Amino acid sequence: MPRLQKHRFTMVLLNTCFAFVLWGSVQAQTLGATVQVESRINQDAVTSQQQVSALAMQTQDLLAEYRSVVRETESLKIYDDNLERVVTDQRNEIVSINRQLAGLEATNRGVVPLMLEMIDALGQIVEADIPFRLEERRARVDRLRNMMDQAEVTASEKYRRVMEAYQSELEFGRTTEAYSDTLPTTGQTVDFLRVGRTLLVYQTSDSSVTGWFNPGTRQFEELPERYRREVKEGLAIARNEKAPNLVVLPVPGPEVVQ
Repeated sequence: MPRLQKHRFTMVLLNTCFAFVLWGSVQAQTLGATVQVESRINQDAVTSQQQVSALAMQTQDLLAEYRSVVRETESLKIYDDNLERVVTDQRNEIVSINRQLAGLEATNRGVVPLMLEMIDALGQIVEADIPFRLEERRARVDRLRNMMDQAEVTASEKYRRVMEAYQSELEFGRTTEAYSDTLPTTGQTVDFLRVGRTLLVYQTSDSSVTGWFNPGTRQFEELPERYRREVKEGLAIARNEKAPNLVVLPVPGPEVVQ
């Protein structure tokens, strides 16, 4: 081959190689830039995803908080509605109580005179009855009269005590008892035997004197000797010292109305 042609061929080959080298360099630069851009895109995508995730979590938190506030609001509304009904009921109750108090005041104006009359009647019963436990029963009537003047005692409590006193008096008519007390005529301590409200007999501790309260004369009088053993046995039975038995005692007969 001629030398000139070899030289040209070499030049063309060199130019071609240079072109390939230049093209490869350009491609490398372009590829590097592309990689960098893609890397930035990926990084931006990661950052965006993180922001989206953070926003999603914030949204979930806000939604949960909203739901909690809604539930609390509903609970408060239910509570307020119930409280309003309770307040309304209390107002109605106050109105009812005030109405009852007004009626109670009117009732008290009628009940108090009635109780005073009952206490006076109880005192008359005690004085007209056979004189057993006389001081004790009189003291109870006096306590009832004093109670009526005490402001700290309610009307219902006063009425209860008056009825309790009447109940105690009624019980005397169904019971028998033996007790020691002073004989009004002599001041001597004797043993009394009460049989209901019908009979009151007494006997000294040595059984030397036996007597009774005569409802006809309303005096304490001695009984004949034949009643000594009967009264002694009656006292023993009343004290539960002997078994119940039939005893003969001087029961007053009915009076003839003229």
